[in-house]
Amino acid sequence: MTSPSESMERSEPPLERLAALRRELRRLGPSLVACSGGVDSALLAVVAHNLLGDRMSCAFLDSPLVPRADARAVENLAARHGIPLTVIPFDPLGVPEIVRNGTDRCYHCKKASARLLWREAAERGLGAVVDGVNASDLQQFRPGLVACAEEDVQHPLAGAGISKPMVRALARHLEIEVADKPASACLASRVPYGEDLTPGLLAMVEESERVLNALGFRESRVRAHGTLARIEIPVNELDRAVADAASLVPALKVIGFVYVTLDLEGYRTGAMDEVLKLE
Repeated sequence: MTSPSESMERSEPPLERLAALRRELRRLGPSLVACSGGVDSALLAVVAHNLLGDRMSCAFLDSPLVPRADARAVENLAARHGIPLTVIPFDPLGVPEIVRNGTDRCYHCKKASARLLWREAAERGLGAVVDGVNASDLQQFRPGLVACAEEDVQHPLAGAGISKPMVRALARHLEIEVADKPASACLASRVPYGEDLTPGLLAMVEESERVLNALGFRESRVRAHGTLARIEIPVNELDRAVADAASLVPALKVIGFVYVTLDLEGYRTGAMDEVLKLE
């Protein structure tokens, strides 16, 4: 259900926050924008390009943790808005601390990725590296933010007080094509902490979510618990998923899962972090 504040922001974009974002970007100066394929970094990239012109560039870290749909989204955004883009190969599965998938996985991933981004920024003569972290993200469990602080990666959206609903409202106002794109976290977030990340497992998750998307479930997650696929979709779509079981279950079993189940709590971000509250 849409909250009253979200409804207000849908109809009335918070333009004072857009002005605050521009002030943040002016303060930071020539910047490299880390683009992920989501609406947050897309808004940041478009505003930065409009403001800074050739004093900015974008970089996309292409890795096995990133869904291919997000890679295409970044390329399409850059092409449509004329934003310079560099695609940088990144192999997080070459970092043992990431493969082990502990609760500090995001910390190690952000440390490694920040160094690649700073190398690109230095080559382009850009004095800042910025990403799409927004004010809502600061309220969640995000160990990667510690690494960002250590590596001096800046968060202009959060600095301007822009929440996730505000990001979407401003993206619609600026007619950015991914304004209503569902959230898309890295594929590692589909695997329980402590279970090793492997290319095969990540590919199974991505292909399973592609099946769900093809069946019309735009907001979905497939959490991989060994050979069991736990599907999260909005609660109001659970009945339709059961009705589509004859198509859905065999498709995921062909991909490699032995068991396929629906999570009755429905779709929610950060579901794998729920175990941390029990510790």
